[in-house]
Amino acid sequence: MKEYQPRLLAAFPEFAQALEEELGGFDLHVLVTDSSYTWSMDDCALCQDPADCDPDGMPDLCGATIDECDYTMGSGETFGSELGSSGRRCKLAGGHRYITSAEPDLPAAFDCIARVGWGSATPQTFDSIFSALDHPLVETGVELNAPGGCNEGFLRDDALLLLVIIQDSYENWSLGGPYQWRKALYAVKGGDEDAVIALAITADNDITPSLCAPDGPQGQPNRMRAFMEDYLKHGTMASICAPEYGPFFKQVAAKLALLCDQFIPD
Repeated sequence: MKEYQPRLLAAFPEFAQALEEELGGFDLHVLVTDSSYTWSMDDCALCQDPADCDPDGMPDLCGATIDECDYTMGSGETFGSELGSSGRRCKLAGGHRYITSAEPDLPAAFDCIARVGWGSATPQTFDSIFSALDHPLVETGVELNAPGGCNEGFLRDDALLLLVIIQDSYENWSLGGPYQWRKALYAVKGGDEDAVIALAITADNDITPSLCAPDGPQGQPNRMRAFMEDYLKHGTMASICAPEYGPFFKQVAAKLALLCDQFIPD
């Protein structure tokens, strides 16, 4: 993701502006999932500021105390530890592990939590999504949205669920497949197919023409594309090799606004 993370971060101000324009009257929660069980910072070399380090930490840390949530699949990511990550604890309004509408500087907060870096862990995309949503498709033994949980207060019955998946490879490691993912996501929202919307910005080697492999042969089918285009009512696929992601975010924000206008919570 070394090549693509800057495009994501550069696009978020446009996304934040689109959300403000389209959804300014709604209460937003924004969470970046921890998509693995690994912790990559072995010493202070990856700290944003190497002078800001706790040499007595276990392991040495960039001025932060690590808790169980930092190792829990699906918990909100607030301390990126990979190469190229923020390398520090992101301080979010309200002390949550996700951004809320109370955040005074939404783009800056997102820049911190979304700067997760690259290099050590294979992402388990849907495993982390269903862990974050406490769906039994992935059994973690903990309820992240329960009182005292890592993501307490994030998941709400009276809100739409927007997934934004950014991955530079095929999704081959999560449990289940497109049918199970569709069934599980709709179950989280009480079976309401208009309460779930998703955008996947990922490898497009499975189609022709391809931005990622313009001169290469068409690759194997991508089950992420099958999920987004064949199984999900409001799913959108986009190429991670596109020069910018802002237009994708704006398109999804506009769709989200239409769904919000007609959404009636149970």
